[in-house]
Amino acid sequence: MSNLNELFRKRIGLSSSTLVTVTNLDQILELTAASIPFENLCTLSGDSNELNKGHLMEKIIQRNEGGLCYDLNGILYLFLKENGLDVQLIRGSVYVPDLKGFSPTGRTHAAILLNDNGRRYLVDTGFGGNLPLRPVSMNGTEIISPSGEFRVKKEASEFGDYFLEMKLKYKDSDWKIGYAFDSREPVKNISDLSEMKKIITTHPQSPFNKKPLLTRVTSDGSMVLTETSFTSWTEDGAKKEEIDSKRFKELAKEFYNIEVK
Repeated sequence: MSNLNELFRKRIGLSSSTLVTVTNLDQILELTAASIPFENLCTLSGDSNELNKGHLMEKIIQRNEGGLCYDLNGILYLFLKENGLDVQLIRGSVYVPDLKGFSPTGRTHAAILLNDNGRRYLVDTGFGGNLPLRPVSMNGTEIISPSGEFRVKKEASEFGDYFLEMKLKYKDSDWKIGYAFDSREPVKNISDLSEMKKIITTHPQSPFNKKPLLTRVTSDGSMVLTETSFTSWTEDGAKKEEIDSKRFKELAKEFYNIEVK
């Protein structure tokens, strides 16, 4: 068992004896989402380290941090690959409802494609509060998870040949686009995502280089922490608390296990 394999299992609470297969990816994705938050604190600090196995292990496992899509899906990709799954990293562009179009930062969303016995699935643990928590079949079959309903739709766009569509639990009544992605141009190496990281860190219209954002998806809903508010969504509806900097640090530690200096 490799160091990454062993330590990633420990980080998410997965037994060292559990085989990693398509059939138990549900469990692995739920454990990953519950254990490793989507957060941008390193982006705000101007972190310019190249993405590679060593950096991801240091950041997510040794320093016990979370990260953005390229961090979270990057380390999950390495873990799945080391456990014998046929996986590829891909790029996509997130749809921004307020802009009625795709992100001005372009193809800056990283996700994973999984191939298994002639079937293909989209796997994503780096999409903030919108995680499917399940492999989503590329054949259009709708899946239902604790976070909502999801499907992959084959349709050409300037950003690829597929869309991820979703109806988030407690939030959406109709299907909406999550992001477009390209299955035809897989990312060859983790380091190839470094350009994506640079754009997210420096682009004037990046949503992640201005204010702190911490997100977690849980078995009964989701939660978002910013420097001014803490919002949670459960079956009882949305609950929002206005906060100050002291409370922000307390909540970051309590719900995300992150020490904010």
